[in-house]
Amino acid sequence: MQYEKDFLVQAYRTMKTIRLFEERSIVEFERGNIPGFVHVSDGQEAVAVGMCMHLTDSDVIGSTHRGHGHSIAKGCDVIGMMKEIMGRATGLCRGKGGSMHIADFHKGMLGANAIVGGAPPLCNGAALSAKTLGKKDIAVSFTGDGGSSQGTVLEALNLAVVLKLPHIFMFENNQYGEGTGVSYALGAKDIASRAGAFGMPAEKVDGTDFFAVYETVAGAVKRARDGGGPTSIEADTVRFNGHFIGDPQLYRAKDEVKKLRKERDCLTKFRERVTGEGWLKTSELKTIDQEVADLIDRAVEEALAAPQPDPSELTTDVYVSY
Repeated sequence: MQYEKDFLVQAYRTMKTIRLFEERSIVEFERGNIPGFVHVSDGQEAVAVGMCMHLTDSDVIGSTHRGHGHSIAKGCDVIGMMKEIMGRATGLCRGKGGSMHIADFHKGMLGANAIVGGAPPLCNGAALSAKTLGKKDIAVSFTGDGGSSQGTVLEALNLAVVLKLPHIFMFENNQYGEGTGVSYALGAKDIASRAGAFGMPAEKVDGTDFFAVYETVAGAVKRARDGGGPTSIEADTVRFNGHFIGDPQLYRAKDEVKKLRKERDCLTKFRERVTGEGWLKTSELKTIDQEVADLIDRAVEEALAAPQPDPSELTTDVYVSY
């Protein structure tokens, strides 16, 4: 593919924003500024951005408990997100969603989901709605390798084929379901072949290569918009941190993460590709780095100064009466 400079700048900026947002989330959690559990996605940026750069605000995504990167890639406001995970009243969900339930329907972000494998059934519903209404919108569900074995996910795969839904199942295989290695937990050859057995196209891609993800996703998006039905994609990726912040990661080999950061960092691969091809200059990337760092600083500053939710609003937006 031919890539325009503005496109490359946007891709790098978004991936860098996710990386610095996640790294700062770790710091602020350890300072006691973020309540609850936090699951960061640094290492997986290329999957979220390579997928979401094909989407519009009217397309929808469903996420996981590790959803910060998906939210940012889909266009959610970074400052509003930081306020949300700090539980502030001016956050995207008024401080009630927190890290694992960030949502912004205006951006087509149906929500992060603490239920493992929760997104595929929800996205089937969104895809069925778009198809019924005759729209060209599509749905994308993100699921981890652990979640890929959930019964709800397997049922969603089958139903998507039966109803020929415009739904892309993106499986982020970061090699661990909490602390269980995928080689132990997965009964099939791989996630892609199991998904393909339901009767849909299924592909595998290097999830640490932004360009490979973007180009692989292109065909699936076109197929879905043209009425060709669902596609499954297994992205072979990594997570640099544990299942949650504070995870001792005793299940990982010595120096495993150090090696992954050296050999499979999607940002490093992106920088090497674009500078090597002469598409972007190192100085331009450094400028973006500083701009993103300033944005994250501002997000934290505004979040810490934002008000806490008023106790009187405890049940507002929580329960619905029909």
